Order: sequence, then structure tokens, then C-alpha cells
Amino acid sequence: MKVSELRAGMKRIDLKVKVTDIGEPRDVNTKFGPARVATATVGDDSGQTKLTLWNKDIDRVSVGDTLEIKNGYISEFRGELQVNVGQYGKMDVVKE
Repeated sequence: MKVSELRAGMKRIDLKVKVTDIGEPRDVNTKFGPARVATATVGDDSGQTKLTLWNKDIDRVSVGDTLEIKNGYISEFRGELQVNVGQYGKMDVVKE
């Protein structure tokens, strides 16, 4: 699937994207307790979108990495689409 095809509410998304920017991690309180979250900008040849990174995933990803996301979902936050890996999804850094 391509970034330009993403719509809010989509589930079971498989996507291959390149990381172009990672925001500063911030501490948040969730219903599961304290956590760290950061927002990355990712894209492919069709466009760019945001990717939500949680806890240990923040440290696994660097600018310039290519990511393969399997079984992710799309949400909308402050008017922008966001890719989420979620509890049942998987994200891998792949070698080009």
C-alpha cells in the first residue's frame, strides 16, 4: 500500500516507508501507566504521513531508516493522518 492511499479508520495496513524526521520524545500518562511517545515523519514516493512511536520503538528507529509496518492502522490526530503499529502490528527496520 502507498501513503497516498491511506484514510482514517483503515486497519490491517502493510506499508513500507522511509523515516525523514523524528520529533523529540515526550513523557505521557496512559491508561496503562507512564510511557514515552514520539512522532516521526515517514513517506514513500506517493507522499508523507506521521508515524507514532512508543517506548522502545523510539530508540530502534533513526532518520533515513526504511521501515516495514505490518498489520498497522490509521488514525487521525489534530487533523493529520497517523500510522500506528498498535498491539497486534509489527514494525521492522529493513536493509535496502
